[in-house]
Amino acid sequence: MTNINKDTKIYGSFSCEPGNFGCKFHNCGFQHLGINAIYKSFGVKDIKLAMEAVRTLGIVGVGISMPFKSEVLKHVDARSPECWQINASNTIINKDGHLVAYNTDCIAAQHALNNCDFDTLYILGDGGYAQAVKYACEKLEKEFVLITRDNWGDISELTDELIFNCTPVIKTEVNPPESCKYIDCIVSTSTGQILASIQAAEQFRLYTGQTYPCGILSFA
Repeated sequence: MTNINKDTKIYGSFSCEPGNFGCKFHNCGFQHLGINAIYKSFGVKDIKLAMEAVRTLGIVGVGISMPFKSEVLKHVDARSPECWQINASNTIINKDGHLVAYNTDCIAAQHALNNCDFDTLYILGDGGYAQAVKYACEKLEKEFVLITRDNWGDISELTDELIFNCTPVIKTEVNPPESCKYIDCIVSTSTGQILASIQAAEQFRLYTGQTYPCGILSFA
């Protein structure tokens, strides 16, 4: 266990409904590599005030979750190239008070889609995560169709298609046809854990400059 002192670096995440995945993932990495840092998830209602806290307290890096992935871009100083195209961020790095936005969701999405055989991807949702998945499709030169509240009923008409859930709606409520393959971003699912681990490992690299150590974290 890290001995917290005046030199301990602080990392965290901002979400309206904070979870424990990031805490477990990053703190395990810090401990394994002997990095003097801690990671804490925070429940926030105002992302503007949260980002002011990052500057004021010198928080080194934060993950951004629903529903702030697009809104947070109003409160940063610079964006990585993919953030300009996606118009959403899930990772902010504080470089001496200069806040830079990145997106590591697109890396996880592209990794998942690389392992699938499909012509058209059906993306559920139109928020920040969906934008990252759209970007991954474009990089892979694949077609996609967005399914939102306006055309949600189209899900039942799909046959032998690939569906990527980018919403907090659980699979039993989505009720996709059995013939369809299903990728779920919800971290409590098997695919969600894989996606979360890939994007978090890239966050860890951005936070620390080091590769996340393999095999130290189990979801069993």
